Amino acid sequence: MLQNSMLAKLPVIDNASKQVLAQSINDVFFAEPLFDAMPDVVFFVKDLQGNYVVVNKTLVFRCGLKDKDELLGRSAEEVFPPSLAHTYAEQDQLVLLHGHDVKDQLELHLYPDRDPGWCLTNKFALRDKDHHIIGLTGTSRDLGMPDQRHPVYHRIAAAVRHIHTHYAENVQMAELEHITNLSVAQIERYFQKIFSLTPRQFMIKVKLDAATTMLADVSRSITDIAASCGYQDHSAFSRMFKATVGMTPSEYREVSLRQKKSTNQEASPERQLT
Repeated sequence: MLQNSMLAKLPVIDNASKQVLAQSINDVFFAEPLFDAMPDVVFFVKDLQGNYVVVNKTLVFRCGLKDKDELLGRSAEEVFPPSLAHTYAEQDQLVLLHGHDVKDQLELHLYPDRDPGWCLTNKFALRDKDHHIIGLTGTSRDLGMPDQRHPVYHRIAAAVRHIHTHYAENVQMAELEHITNLSVAQIERYFQKIFSLTPRQFMIKVKLDAATTMLADVSRSITDIAASCGYQDHSAFSRMFKATVGMTPSEYREVSLRQKKSTNQEASPERQLT
C-alpha cells in the first residue's frame, strides 16, 4: 500500500522538480549547442512571423551561409526557392495559427549548396504560461543508412528489393507478407525500426527517388514520368510530389536544372580565371 502511494506521488514530484529547474535555467535555449553538434539534424525556433530566432550550425551551412547571424531574423521566403518557401510557410501557419503538430513528415529537402536529401520533419508550437502560441520549434532529421545488423534485416531487405523492382506498381502489404513471412504489424514495426519509416513512407520515397532522377531528363514529360512511377493520374502524382518535396514536378525540374547550371559555371575554368 505504501509503495503504491509513493508511486502515485512520483509524477507530482518529477513535475515540481522540472518547474524548479525551468525557473532556474538562465538560458532557455540551452539545447542549441547540443543541436550544433548534430550534423544530421536541422534545428530551429521561429517567432510568430515565421522568422528564425534560433538555428543550429547544420541549417546555417546547408543554406550556404557561414554564420548564424546571416540567417537569424530571416524567413524561409528569403532563404529557399519560392515554391519551397511557400510550402514551408503553409506548414508553419498550421502550427502557429492552429496549433497542429507536424510529426515525422517525410520530406525531400533542397538546399542551395547541397544535394537533395530525405528527412523526417517535426514541428511543434511554443506556448507561453497562458497557453498562447508564441512561436514554433522544429527539427528535420536525415534518414540514415539501414541497420543491417538487425536480426530480421534480410527478410525486410527482400521486401525492399521487391518495392524497388516494382515501384511502377502499387505494391500491396499482402505481397510483402508473402515475401517476408511476417505479419503486417511485424513488417510495419521492423520498417520503422530499421529505416525510421513506415512501409507506405518507404514506398513513396522509392517512387519519388525514381521520379527526381527522371526529371533530370528534360525530354521526358511529367505525364510519362508519373506513369513510370505508378501514377496513372497525372494530378495525383503532382499532388503527392508537392506534398512530399514541397514543389510541383515541373518546379523541381526547373530548380534542379538551375542549381546544376550554377554549379557547373562555378566549377568551369573560364569562371575561375575571371
